[in-house]
Amino acid sequence: MILKGLQEKLKYKSGQKFLQRELKVPGTKIDRSKGITSLGCIVDLDLFDDSNVFYDFVDEFSLRPNSVKIIGYKNYYDKNSPYATPVFSDKDLGWNGKIENGYALEFLNREYDLLINYYNEDKLLLQLMTLKAKSRINVGFDGVDENLNDLIIKTSLKDFKTFKAELKKYLIILNEIKIK
Repeated sequence: MILKGLQEKLKYKSGQKFLQRELKVPGTKIDRSKGITSLGCIVDLDLFDDSNVFYDFVDEFSLRPNSVKIIGYKNYYDKNSPYATPVFSDKDLGWNGKIENGYALEFLNREYDLLINYYNEDKLLLQLMTLKAKSRINVGFDGVDENLNDLIIKTSLKDFKTFKAELKKYLIILNEIKIK
């Protein structure tokens, strides 16, 4: 039991070192033309539990129904309990920042035009997911390492309606979506 706790602490330390090292290196962005055709969402389900609202972006940005992928983070989750959203947790942290979760790896294997980082606290696994995700534009909240996001929206995490309106406004300004 003591060795397992020590092992978890050492994994966490190695993950933090990996994150700090990778944040200093310029990220590799995917090379796609302008326009939003695919959307990834990394959501802290401990702070915001209604992940289905992200499917509103299908209509908002005129996307195909299967173009929105959502993955949620829970501090602790029971693998036997059903969740509407694929979930990963701190238990899925491996050595050197490796994430050992099938849902997370499936999410990371896709490319996204827009990655929404829907969390406002520095949590190692959320930051690692953001760092490893292949996306053209990263959008997030104030209070998280600003090197992870290209666009930071200063709203409350609970106020999804305002977040959605602000995101749409800035994507129109950046010529990523057309005005309806």
